[in-house]
Amino acid sequence: MPDDAVPLTQMAHGSGCGCKIGPGLLAAALASMPGLPLDPDILVGHDRMDDAAVYRLSDETAVVATVDFFTPIVDDPAAFGAIAATNAMSDVYAMGARPLFALAVAAYPKDGDLAVLGEILRGGAEAAAAAGCPVLGGHTVDDAEPKYGLAVVGTVQPDRVMTNAAGRPGDVLVLTKALGTGIAVAAARTEGPGPVHALAVEQMLRSNAQAAEAALEAGVRCATDVTGFGLLGHLRELVAASGVGAVIRVDRVPPIEGVLPLIAAGHAPGAVERNRAHVGAFVDFHDSVVADARTLMFDPQTSGGLLLACPRDRLDALMAGLGSREIRPYPIGQLIPEPVGRIGVVSPVNRLGPTGGGSRTAGREAPPEGAPPAPPAG
Repeated sequence: MPDDAVPLTQMAHGSGCGCKIGPGLLAAALASMPGLPLDPDILVGHDRMDDAAVYRLSDETAVVATVDFFTPIVDDPAAFGAIAATNAMSDVYAMGARPLFALAVAAYPKDGDLAVLGEILRGGAEAAAAAGCPVLGGHTVDDAEPKYGLAVVGTVQPDRVMTNAAGRPGDVLVLTKALGTGIAVAAARTEGPGPVHALAVEQMLRSNAQAAEAALEAGVRCATDVTGFGLLGHLRELVAASGVGAVIRVDRVPPIEGVLPLIAAGHAPGAVERNRAHVGAFVDFHDSVVADARTLMFDPQTSGGLLLACPRDRLDALMAGLGSREIRPYPIGQLIPEPVGRIGVVSPVNRLGPTGGGSRTAGREAPPEGAPPAPPAG
């Protein structure tokens, strides 16, 4: 960008997936949607609040389709495009599918520097091409606030679809990326990019393709990706769709290195409170779970990891498959029979972090590889 150009993140009211309409407002808007037709080939539709739509073409093939776009998450145009593309393709991976092609969706001011728009488009197209997903076309509109993303089409075998509605009691919840991208970006907007922001950008550029491969190999059938509604928001969708409850251990919830001090310093995007206001009604926190840990779990993620619900007898295979792909897995909890649709967050008294509770220990002390989370006490 020219030296006197306005940074991309300063041209937008929010950043990345944090600019999504909040889950409460979205639910209210979707209430007026017409019902889906009675078509047995609609395997996943908007009624499920899943990551993508799935339509069966034959016994061997189903089409998976999604669209995802957002405001700038970083100032580098090509990196913004690459992160947005990686994030959009993640929805397809979360369904167990392989992306085939994409269409770009972009908004940009007509009197802006078109070289910047070109770099955004290039960055997104190159990231998609690297995943074997060429960008074949797209659509643009004139808008003072830049936005970019992809509509992605993929395929999957109907009997290998992963959905957020396939969780069962006893399944172990495994997260494949640490949390805190929204907090790192919020801090960078006020204090400038630093080492924590660099770690967050590196993570946002990392594809979930190999994590999905490992999940499919292990026989996982319940998955979602963690994005703008935060860990607790997307877990809430999973337990509601699956008809189960969940319990997670806060000491096993992983923060990006350096994120917790940023929370303590007061850095958090506005979407944290939006997520808390809606999802908090479905979450029961143990008294010892401290405020910074709660903020972390409500933090909107951009291009976050997969959240997998793995049958306990397949956990070893999943952990080994992720490890062989150099993906660090984080078993953070498990699904339970009831209360349906609710999430319990516990902090074992003998595993408190330096703040008296929370997830500081998770950043330094990983559970033994392959070890399932302990059930809640009581």
